[in-house]
Amino acid sequence: MSFDVAADAYDRYMGRFSRPLAPVFAAFAGVRAPATVLDVGCGPGALTGVLVETLGAASVRAVDPSEPFVAAAAERYPGVDVRRGVAEALPFPDATFDAALAQLVVHFMADAVAGLREMARVTRPGGVVAACVWDHSGGGGPIGAFWQAVHELDPGARDEAALPGAREGHLAELLGEAGLDAVTSAPLTVTVPLASFDEWWAPYTLGVGPAGAYVASLDDAGRAALRARCAELLPDGPFEVTALAWAARGVV
Repeated sequence: MSFDVAADAYDRYMGRFSRPLAPVFAAFAGVRAPATVLDVGCGPGALTGVLVETLGAASVRAVDPSEPFVAAAAERYPGVDVRRGVAEALPFPDATFDAALAQLVVHFMADAVAGLREMARVTRPGGVVAACVWDHSGGGGPIGAFWQAVHELDPGARDEAALPGAREGHLAELLGEAGLDAVTSAPLTVTVPLASFDEWWAPYTLGVGPAGAYVASLDDAGRAALRARCAELLPDGPFEVTALAWAARGVV
Protein backbone atom coordinates (compact mmCIF):
# COMPACT_ATOMS: atom_id res chain seq x y z
CA MET A 1 0.00 0.00 0.00
CA SER A 2 1.27 3.46 -0.80
CA PHE A 3 0.21 7.06 -0.60
CA ASP A 4 3.58 8.20 -1.90
CA VAL A 5 1.94 9.01 -5.21
CA ALA A 6 1.23 12.16 -7.18
CA ALA A 7 -1.51 14.34 -5.76
CA ASP A 8 -3.38 14.11 -9.07
CA ALA A 9 -3.54 10.31 -8.75
CA TYR A 10 -5.09 10.58 -5.30
CA ASP A 11 -7.50 13.27 -6.51
CA ARG A 12 -8.74 10.98 -9.27
CA TYR A 13 -8.99 7.95 -6.99
CA MET A 14 -10.35 9.24 -3.66
CA GLY A 15 -10.54 13.00 -4.05
CA ARG A 16 -13.77 12.69 -6.03
CA PHE A 17 -15.34 11.38 -2.80
CA SER A 18 -13.28 13.13 -0.12
CA ARG A 19 -13.93 16.61 -1.53
CA PRO A 20 -17.73 16.47 -1.13
CA LEU A 21 -17.31 14.70 2.21
CA ALA A 22 -15.10 17.48 3.62
CA PRO A 23 -17.78 20.16 4.22
CA VAL A 24 -20.15 17.57 5.69
CA PHE A 25 -17.44 16.37 8.07
CA ALA A 26 -16.37 19.90 9.02
CA ALA A 27 -19.98 20.74 9.88
CA PHE A 28 -20.28 17.59 11.99
CA ALA A 29 -17.09 18.58 13.84
CA GLY A 30 -18.59 22.00 14.55
CA VAL A 31 -15.89 24.02 12.80
CA ARG A 32 -16.71 27.72 12.78
CA ALA A 33 -14.80 30.98 12.97
CA PRO A 34 -12.96 32.14 14.92
CA ALA A 35 -10.91 29.00 15.56
CA THR A 36 -7.54 27.44 14.87
CA VAL A 37 -7.75 23.93 13.42
CA LEU A 38 -5.27 21.16 12.59
CA ASP A 39 -5.95 18.90 9.60
CA VAL A 40 -4.27 15.57 10.41
CA GLY A 41 -3.45 13.41 7.41
CA CYS A 42 -4.44 16.21 5.09
CA GLY A 43 -3.51 14.47 1.84
CA PRO A 44 -3.57 16.92 -1.08
CA GLY A 45 -5.96 19.12 0.87
CA ALA A 46 -9.64 18.18 0.41
CA LEU A 47 -10.51 19.09 4.01
CA THR A 48 -7.81 21.76 4.20
CA GLY A 49 -9.57 23.74 1.49
CA VAL A 50 -12.89 23.71 3.37
CA LEU A 51 -11.14 24.82 6.56
CA VAL A 52 -9.44 27.67 4.71
CA GLU A 53 -12.76 28.81 3.26
CA THR A 54 -14.33 28.74 6.72
CA LEU A 55 -11.51 30.07 8.92
CA GLY A 56 -8.88 31.68 6.69
CA ALA A 57 -5.45 30.27 5.84
CA ALA A 58 -3.75 31.76 8.90
CA SER A 59 -6.01 29.73 11.20
CA VAL A 60 -5.31 26.35 9.56
CA ARG A 61 -2.40 23.95 9.99
CA ALA A 62 -1.99 20.62 8.24
CA VAL A 63 0.23 17.56 8.47
CA ASP A 64 0.69 14.45 6.33
CA PRO A 65 3.39 11.76 6.00
CA SER A 66 3.37 11.85 2.17
CA GLU A 67 5.88 14.30 0.70
CA PRO A 68 3.95 14.73 -2.59
CA PHE A 69 0.74 15.44 -0.67
CA VAL A 70 2.44 17.98 1.61
CA ALA A 71 3.85 19.78 -1.42
CA ALA A 72 0.48 19.78 -3.19
CA ALA A 73 -1.45 21.06 -0.18
CA ALA A 74 1.09 23.83 0.44
CA GLU A 75 0.91 24.90 -3.21
CA ARG A 76 -2.88 24.82 -3.33
CA TYR A 77 -3.38 26.75 -0.09
CA PRO A 78 -0.71 29.45 0.32
CA GLY A 79 -0.54 30.73 3.85
CA VAL A 80 -1.37 27.38 5.43
CA ASP A 81 1.44 25.86 7.52
CA VAL A 82 1.68 22.36 6.00
CA ARG A 83 4.23 20.00 7.53
CA ARG A 84 5.38 16.47 6.90
CA GLY A 85 4.72 14.21 9.86
CA VAL A 86 2.66 11.39 11.32
CA ALA A 87 -0.37 11.50 13.59
CA GLU A 88 1.40 9.58 16.34
CA ALA A 89 4.03 12.33 16.72
CA LEU A 90 2.49 15.65 15.74
CA PRO A 91 5.03 18.49 15.37
CA PHE A 92 3.10 21.01 17.48
CA PRO A 93 3.12 22.05 21.17
CA ASP A 94 0.43 21.08 23.66
CA ALA A 95 -2.92 22.89 23.52
CA THR A 96 -2.17 24.70 20.25
CA PHE A 97 -5.53 24.31 18.46
CA ASP A 98 -9.22 24.74 19.07
CA ALA A 99 -9.87 21.55 17.10
CA ALA A 100 -8.02 18.70 15.40
CA LEU A 101 -9.69 16.80 12.55
CA ALA A 102 -8.76 13.61 10.72
CA GLN A 103 -10.71 12.83 7.55
CA LEU A 104 -10.28 9.29 6.18
CA VAL A 105 -7.03 8.84 8.12
CA VAL A 106 -7.54 6.95 11.40
CA HIS A 107 -7.71 3.54 9.69
CA PHE A 108 -4.25 4.13 8.19
CA MET A 109 -2.56 5.27 11.40
CA ALA A 110 0.12 2.90 12.70
CA ASP A 111 -1.53 3.20 16.13
CA ALA A 112 -5.01 4.71 15.99
CA VAL A 113 -5.38 5.36 19.72
CA ALA A 114 -1.92 6.93 19.91
CA GLY A 115 -2.74 9.14 16.93
CA LEU A 116 -6.03 10.29 18.44
CA ARG A 117 -4.31 10.87 21.78
CA GLU A 118 -1.77 13.09 20.01
CA MET A 119 -4.59 15.02 18.38
CA ALA A 120 -6.03 15.56 21.85
CA ARG A 121 -2.63 16.66 23.17
CA VAL A 122 -2.32 19.48 20.65
CA THR A 123 -5.93 20.59 21.23
CA ARG A 124 -6.78 22.98 24.04
CA PRO A 125 -8.99 21.85 26.94
CA GLY A 126 -12.60 22.13 25.83
CA GLY A 127 -11.61 21.79 22.19
CA VAL A 128 -12.78 19.12 19.75
CA VAL A 129 -11.12 16.08 18.21
CA ALA A 130 -13.09 14.58 15.30
CA ALA A 131 -12.50 11.83 12.76
CA CYS A 132 -14.31 9.97 10.01
CA VAL A 133 -13.67 6.72 8.12
CA TRP A 134 -15.54 5.12 5.24
CA ASP A 135 -17.84 2.20 6.05
CA HIS A 136 -15.41 -0.39 4.72
CA SER A 137 -16.69 -3.05 7.11
CA GLY A 138 -20.30 -2.78 5.92
CA GLY A 139 -19.43 -2.24 2.28
CA GLY A 140 -21.08 1.17 2.26
CA GLY A 141 -17.94 3.12 1.37
CA PRO A 142 -17.15 4.33 -2.14
CA ILE A 143 -15.03 1.28 -3.00
CA GLY A 144 -17.40 -1.40 -1.74
CA ALA A 145 -18.15 -2.73 -5.23
CA PHE A 146 -14.42 -3.02 -5.94
CA TRP A 147 -13.75 -5.20 -2.90
CA GLN A 148 -16.86 -7.26 -3.58
CA ALA A 149 -15.49 -8.13 -7.00
CA VAL A 150 -12.06 -8.85 -5.53
CA HIS A 151 -13.47 -11.28 -2.97
CA GLU A 152 -15.54 -13.11 -5.55
CA LEU A 153 -12.36 -13.75 -7.56
CA ASP A 154 -9.90 -13.99 -4.67
CA PRO A 155 -11.68 -14.91 -1.41
CA GLY A 156 -8.46 -14.66 0.60
CA ALA A 157 -7.65 -11.09 -0.45
CA ARG A 158 -7.15 -8.67 2.42
CA ASP A 159 -9.41 -5.65 2.20
CA GLU A 160 -9.97 -2.62 4.47
CA ALA A 161 -12.92 -3.96 6.48
CA ALA A 162 -10.94 -4.76 9.63
CA LEU A 163 -9.06 -1.45 9.79
CA PRO A 164 -9.65 0.85 12.79
CA GLY A 165 -12.83 2.91 12.59
CA ALA A 166 -14.21 1.14 9.54
CA ARG A 167 -17.22 -0.35 11.36
CA GLU A 168 -20.12 1.38 13.02
CA GLY A 169 -19.31 2.62 16.50
CA HIS A 170 -15.61 1.82 16.43
CA LEU A 171 -14.40 5.39 16.00
CA ALA A 172 -16.32 6.40 19.12
CA GLU A 173 -14.66 3.54 21.00
CA LEU A 174 -11.23 4.67 19.85
CA LEU A 175 -11.88 8.27 20.87
CA GLY A 176 -12.93 7.03 24.30
CA GLU A 177 -9.76 4.95 24.60
CA ALA A 178 -7.75 8.05 23.67
CA GLY A 179 -9.25 9.92 26.62
CA LEU A 180 -11.81 12.13 24.89
CA ASP A 181 -14.99 13.09 26.73
CA ALA A 182 -18.59 13.59 25.58
CA VAL A 183 -18.02 11.40 22.50
CA THR A 184 -20.78 11.44 19.89
CA SER A 185 -21.02 9.75 16.51
CA ALA A 186 -23.04 9.94 13.31
CA PRO A 187 -23.17 8.54 9.77
CA LEU A 188 -22.19 10.90 6.94
CA THR A 189 -23.13 10.32 3.31
CA VAL A 190 -22.16 11.79 -0.03
CA THR A 191 -23.34 11.02 -3.56
CA VAL A 192 -20.96 11.36 -6.49
CA PRO A 193 -22.03 11.28 -10.16
CA LEU A 194 -19.89 9.33 -12.63
CA ALA A 195 -20.13 9.58 -16.39
CA SER A 196 -19.13 6.00 -17.16
CA PHE A 197 -17.75 2.75 -15.79
CA ASP A 198 -14.34 3.63 -17.24
CA GLU A 199 -14.32 6.85 -15.19
CA TRP A 200 -14.99 4.76 -12.09
CA TRP A 201 -12.40 2.07 -12.92
CA ALA A 202 -9.40 4.02 -14.24
CA PRO A 203 -8.27 5.47 -10.85
CA TYR A 204 -7.87 1.96 -9.42
CA THR A 205 -4.98 1.45 -11.83
CA LEU A 206 -2.98 4.35 -10.38
CA GLY A 207 -1.51 2.47 -7.42
CA VAL A 208 -3.20 4.51 -4.68
CA GLY A 209 -4.00 2.93 -1.30
CA PRO A 210 -4.79 -0.73 -0.60
CA ALA A 211 -7.10 -1.07 -3.61
CA GLY A 212 -4.53 0.39 -5.99
CA ALA A 213 -1.83 -1.81 -4.50
CA TYR A 214 -4.01 -4.86 -5.04
CA VAL A 215 -4.61 -4.02 -8.70
CA ALA A 216 -0.87 -3.42 -9.17
CA SER A 217 -0.12 -6.87 -7.73
CA LEU A 218 -2.16 -8.63 -10.43
CA ASP A 219 -0.90 -9.82 -13.79
CA ASP A 220 -2.61 -8.66 -16.99
CA ALA A 221 -5.10 -11.51 -16.96
CA GLY A 222 -5.96 -10.91 -13.31
CA ARG A 223 -6.54 -7.20 -13.87
CA ALA A 224 -8.72 -7.93 -16.91
CA ALA A 225 -10.79 -10.43 -14.92
CA LEU A 226 -11.24 -8.00 -12.04
CA ARG A 227 -12.21 -5.17 -14.37
CA ALA A 228 -14.73 -7.41 -16.10
CA ARG A 229 -16.33 -8.48 -12.81
CA CYS A 230 -16.54 -4.87 -11.61
CA ALA A 231 -18.21 -3.96 -14.90
CA GLU A 232 -20.83 -6.63 -14.25
CA LEU A 233 -21.57 -5.18 -10.81
CA LEU A 234 -21.86 -1.56 -11.93
CA PRO A 235 -23.84 0.24 -14.66
CA ASP A 236 -22.04 1.41 -17.77
CA GLY A 237 -23.09 4.95 -16.97
CA PRO A 238 -23.93 7.55 -16.18
CA PHE A 239 -24.58 6.49 -12.60
CA GLU A 240 -24.11 7.66 -9.02
CA VAL A 241 -22.15 6.22 -6.12
CA THR A 242 -23.47 6.96 -2.64
CA ALA A 243 -20.83 6.51 0.05
CA LEU A 244 -21.26 6.20 3.81
CA ALA A 245 -18.67 7.29 6.36
CA TRP A 246 -18.70 6.82 10.13
CA ALA A 247 -17.82 9.97 12.07
CA ALA A 248 -17.13 10.61 15.74
CA ARG A 249 -16.12 13.63 17.80
CA GLY A 250 -15.06 14.14 21.40
CA VAL A 251 -14.07 16.94 23.74
CA VAL A 252 -10.60 17.36 25.28
